[in-house]
Amino acid sequence: MRPAEEAHLQVLQLLHEQPELSQRQLAQKLGVSLGKANYVLRALLERGAIKAKNFRSSSNKLAYAYLLTPKGIAEKAALTQGYLRRKVAEYEALRSEIDRLRRDLKSGT
Repeated sequence: MRPAEEAHLQVLQLLHEQPELSQRQLAQKLGVSLGKANYVLRALLERGAIKAKNFRSSSNKLAYAYLLTPKGIAEKAALTQGYLRRKVAEYEALRSEIDRLRRDLKSGT
């Protein structure tokens, strides 16, 4: 998974759970700059994975809710599947290495 895909997945996951997050809050949760969060949001908006809905907050400031579109939900599922496949492969490789090291310790080598 490329870094951009991983960033897209993280943003889609966060927005799925909390669509009312501001760009600043999103950046803080991701541990990235506000500019990077804006860049990823724009890319997802342009691809049709999310849509921004205007609403007025209680303090009368203009705010947005970022909603996943059906395309965004499908993209999130595909990215999650790829991410999971990669992590399972990493886990299995680590497990094999741990088993090999344990065998080496038992045999005294």
